[in-house]
Amino acid sequence: MYLGTECGDSEQSLQLTRQAFENEQAAAALIANQLDAEPTRSVLHRSAATLAVNCGELQAAERLIATALSGNPPTEIAEELKDLFIQINLRPYLQRHGISIDNEQINALILKNA
Repeated sequence: MYLGTECGDSEQSLQLTRQAFENEQAAAALIANQLDAEPTRSVLHRSAATLAVNCGELQAAERLIATALSGNPPTEIAEELKDLFIQINLRPYLQRHGISIDNEQINALILKNA
């Protein structure tokens, strides 16, 4: 019974995360062209991008990051956006260059530099 509950909780968690992503993405889209609305604009995009990653929507996350960085985000938020972009793309980059790396090594790299 516990495993079933855990699985159900996990499924519900994913559904709620996806719903939060969709809502945050919609809110970010409403303000995307308002470059004078910082830091709200970049914070919404950063939140939506993080939720997109959690949902496995990596291309959506990249688009959200690019949109946020195309404005004038505060330095700290811009750095967080760039860090998220690297986290998304580090493994594929290394694989394209013939470098095999496991999750533990990726996490160590990310945490070491965080």
